[in-house]
Amino acid sequence: MSIRYTKEHEWVRVEGDVATVGITSHAAEQLGDVVFVELPDVGASFERNADMAVVESVKAASDVYAPVSGEIVSANGAIVDDPAKVNADPDGEAWFVKIRLSNREELDALMDEAAYKSFVEAS
Repeated sequence: MSIRYTKEHEWVRVEGDVATVGITSHAAEQLGDVVFVELPDVGASFERNADMAVVESVKAASDVYAPVSGEIVSANGAIVDDPAKVNADPDGEAWFVKIRLSNREELDALMDEAAYKSFVEAS
């Protein structure tokens, strides 16, 4: 199970035909203390790069984009109830949604960990 990354600082971990999506620790650090998370409804469908969620911190509000196209099969209500979890464990328990992939080939456009680290260092 490999993790892929977007230039908008989302991560994607694929198991079978379902992608778990969250924001990276870099994004969480840049946002500061997260105070609000809005997630899409289960059953909603998104095209790649569409706005699908909102995360707000004491500093700013940011959209979270769908890194792949598909249907939401699960949303992490724990981060809606306790948004601080996004800062505590952005790469793990604070995932945002699980998406059933509609086009697996879209994963090829995402960065691997080494490419993402280089991207962050260059920004």
